[in-house]
Amino acid sequence: MALADLAAKSLTLLPPETAHRMSLKALAAGLGPKLAADADPVLATSIAGIELSHPVGLAAGYDKNGEAPDALLAAGFAFVELGAVTPRPQVGNPHPRLFRLREDRAVINRMGFNNEGLDALKTRLEARAGKPGIVGINLGANKDSEDRAGDYVTLVKALKGLASFFTINISSPNTPGLRDMQGEEALGALLARVNDARWTEPVFLKVAPDLDAAGIESIVRVAMENRISGLIVSNTTLARPDSLKSQHKVEAGGLSGAPLTHASTEVLRQVRIAAGPDLPLIGVGGINSVDSAYAKIRAGASAIQLYTALVYEGPGLVKRLRDGLAARLKADGYTSLAEAVGVDA
Repeated sequence: MALADLAAKSLTLLPPETAHRMSLKALAAGLGPKLAADADPVLATSIAGIELSHPVGLAAGYDKNGEAPDALLAAGFAFVELGAVTPRPQVGNPHPRLFRLREDRAVINRMGFNNEGLDALKTRLEARAGKPGIVGINLGANKDSEDRAGDYVTLVKALKGLASFFTINISSPNTPGLRDMQGEEALGALLARVNDARWTEPVFLKVAPDLDAAGIESIVRVAMENRISGLIVSNTTLARPDSLKSQHKVEAGGLSGAPLTHASTEVLRQVRIAAGPDLPLIGVGGINSVDSAYAKIRAGASAIQLYTALVYEGPGLVKRLRDGLAARLKADGYTSLAEAVGVDA
């Protein structure tokens, strides 16, 4: 993994989107890192009926078009989330739209759901049908859609049977008005329509970290009333902590990475308290160390996802998290990951 980490760090010398494309091409060509699938049994976890050998997954945003899910699984992730995908292809927002905040170990993006669209992703998923591995799909709405709730229904219907789970993404800050769908009335209407479309796969709802207590209570209540399988907490933030040092801190878009660690973990803890012990939660936001990963689990997450930290830490981070979490659980006297979930909530 050391060589893979060195290669990943060398990519940071390139413009961010160029580096992203090059890394995806390398993975698709079979040049990615490999990590043995065997994980310590203490890490085995289940979320919404999905059995995972360990809790570390890849968040949406890296492989938007399903170009390299199997290579990413081979790199050690227990599960991979593709997307976001929209029904129609979308170029996203104007360049530049992706910024590394090196001093802050963070990224700001205003990509705007750039992707090749439903048909391209569906074709790739059909080609890998029957292969092992947990692969989910993050669903988005087209920016110019006249019926954004209908976009999610279209995607669920079209991709049935091709994914291990779906994620309804209404929390990206880079599509104007999208976060308005987190409001109680709009969210209830959206989830009711998705329910009418039915599904066999688990369906998660991804929420923003910029929620107050009332917003958390509302989203949890509506999600549970509509039998959503679980929540992913959280997306990128519009907040700009005073601690940011990078010249790019003034850029518009969603902030991810280390500055989000505490805030996203606190929102996760509040969601766990509001939801009680049974609603499955996936923790995302600022995971870059064993400490931050373990904090997510103790705050209420049965699984975690990361992305931004890979830019700075390299793919070897997956093994470091996997091994470190196993050691931490055993040191604290736990015989299973489930015993540690939510102990700080």
